Amino acid sequence: MIPRAIRVVAGMCLIAAAHSSLAAAMPELPNIQSAVDINGELSEIAWRDALKISLNVETSPGENIPAKVQTTAYLMEDGEYLYVAFDARDPNPDAIRAFLRDRDSAYADDFVGVVLDTFGDERRAFEFFANPLGAQMDLTNDDVNRNEDDSWNAIWDSAGKINAQGFVVEMAIPLNQLRFPRVNGKQTWGIDVLRFYPRATRIRLSNNPLDRALNCYLCQFTRIQGLENVEPGRDLEIVPTITASQNELTDDPGIVPLSGGDFDAQAGLTLRWGITPDITANLAINPDFSQVEADVAQLEVNNQFALFFPESRPFFLEGMDFFNSPIQAVFTRTVADPSVGVKISGRRGDNTFGFYAAEDDVTNLLIPGTFGSDSESIDGGNNAVVGRYSRSFGAASSLGALATVRSGDDYHNYVGGLDSRWRINDQHSIEAQVLFSDTEYPAEIADEFAQPLGRFSGFAGEFRYEYETRNWFANAQMRKIDSGFRADSGFVRRSNFEKQEIGAGRLWHGDEDDWFTRIRLSGNWDITHDDQGRLLERELEAFFTINGAMQSELLIGGLTRDVLFDDILFDEKKVFLSGQIRPIGGLTISLFARVGDQIDFENSVLGDEVLIEPSVAWNINQHLLLRLQSAFVRLDSKDGPNIFDAQLHDVRLTWQFSVRSFIRLTTQFQDVQRNTELFIDEVDARSKDVGRQLLYSYKLNPQTVFFLGYSDQHVDDDSLSSLTTTDRTFFMKIGYAWSP
Repeated sequence: MIPRAIRVVAGMCLIAAAHSSLAAAMPELPNIQSAVDINGELSEIAWRDALKISLNVETSPGENIPAKVQTTAYLMEDGEYLYVAFDARDPNPDAIRAFLRDRDSAYADDFVGVVLDTFGDERRAFEFFANPLGAQMDLTNDDVNRNEDDSWNAIWDSAGKINAQGFVVEMAIPLNQLRFPRVNGKQTWGIDVLRFYPRATRIRLSNNPLDRALNCYLCQFTRIQGLENVEPGRDLEIVPTITASQNELTDDPGIVPLSGGDFDAQAGLTLRWGITPDITANLAINPDFSQVEADVAQLEVNNQFALFFPESRPFFLEGMDFFNSPIQAVFTRTVADPSVGVKISGRRGDNTFGFYAAEDDVTNLLIPGTFGSDSESIDGGNNAVVGRYSRSFGAASSLGALATVRSGDDYHNYVGGLDSRWRINDQHSIEAQVLFSDTEYPAEIADEFAQPLGRFSGFAGEFRYEYETRNWFANAQMRKIDSGFRADSGFVRRSNFEKQEIGAGRLWHGDEDDWFTRIRLSGNWDITHDDQGRLLERELEAFFTINGAMQSELLIGGLTRDVLFDDILFDEKKVFLSGQIRPIGGLTISLFARVGDQIDFENSVLGDEVLIEPSVAWNINQHLLLRLQSAFVRLDSKDGPNIFDAQLHDVRLTWQFSVRSFIRLTTQFQDVQRNTELFIDEVDARSKDVGRQLLYSYKLNPQTVFFLGYSDQHVDDDSLSSLTTTDRTFFMKIGYAWSP
């Protein structure tokens, strides 16, 4: 047997030789004239002349060693589409992990795909992946802000089939779904071609070696040429929608019966126009911005600050990475019920920009404070405007500006500021942002929530330094948000604090014969004061993480901290454990557990907490998926009696007819039992909430959709004798994407 060291050296020599050859003659995309049928079979003659790329490097868990399985990618274009195909060989096709899934859901499966840096500037990229049955995943990769986001959805075609040698995947990506510069001659794009091969470990295969000592990803791509003088054509997408619903509800369960029940139908229109290959405009008139899928349930007990729920509405997802900044001053779910919206985003040279405006019929407010946050709605609507500009320089560095405006009757919130990210070299980077706000609340809101009367202003700033090498990492951060700062177009839930933090850690990477794939040891220390210099928090944390067989991860950690609440400085000590394992294909088991001191925020006392959060995702067969997420929390007083017991369950059972169609039953249950004798304020001894949703979904693509569903909500507390229905809704939505 050839020693491993010799095999690694030989593999690296082959890789170096391949890259030397690529540097001498940049690979070129061939242009084809014949039609291609995307069916997962590679039967068309055109594939014979395609650019062939071998995925011959394992970058994880192995470090740039020769690939253990054979994968060949084929690329070509016809001026309208980029065609990509994969011939993924497997010595044991029965072990391939592939299930019918909704889009952006197949990350635990075998899958293949490409990452395209279409501007070739090593800053942003588009990602297209598909599993062996053609289930799609598409993402944007912002290498400047180190953010990968699968909320972006493009309209493209894919198909996959498992065969006796492995599997084949074909993709047809319309060029009008991409952004790229207008150039005379050939385009030059960066490309990473990938295969993920999950077995005992999750193996990542690529055509590019990945240097773990570098703090950038897109800078390590191979370059390809092609698409000479490409004109993607008129990129116009018109999406008319029809929504209908029937809703019954009551504001006084158990006393006032459900009422309403009127049938409501609305027509809307969304338009997407690619003004140029790198600038896109979106317009929505009377759109349906409602969410179809139920949010993942979160336990609403003993929380200081507002819970975060991610955006899922297509209009806002287009180009949302252009609005990212270190402080989350833009969060589109603040636009609750707009009657009209317009958005423009794009790039020109080193310049990136995004703009949206909406007329919102509902004004929701998140009012941040030092020790908690409040939510309220103002009668009447508002106009919201957000603008973001960024200019790139150097190697993945940028300077940016952000402005947001939100105004209504007797109310406004203006935010503006600058930010920058400076990648000093391959190991060091700095990120900074400063923001200023000007706000005025209606007098009744100011009075109810103890906010300043009239106009008031505030400041927010962040500075972060990061150091990364193959084996070591460190960071230092400072964030300050003063008592007057508000970001009503964003998600800033705490104010009146200044926090300093330092952290460091060490990585050990396992070799091929080791029992572990990676070990990570890290720790951090932070201290937080308010504007008056009072200590709010002082914390020391340590973490130890091991990744190993069966794609397992085990994290053990602990912390000690002093926390100020209600003018009392509490001393908390906690230990926690987090783990995940995939023992067989289609089954993922996860657990988070925490034990230690915890403040009871309703009664301002320190208690003993036990928190357990298990979750299971199980593909029972190729069509049937069970997802269960639960939380159990118990808080006892220090002298023994129980303060409260709470549990939460979010159960989702999905039958996936195909990659385009599914039916899903969701049940969410929350049960809280309280010892009323230990509460200062009057509370229910027991409260229950049960929500259910039955949803049928058909997606020809992200815009051509049909949804049909039913949902209801039930509550039970001390004033009710049993679970009582509070609302019941039937709903339907039809959308059709038309490209004239």
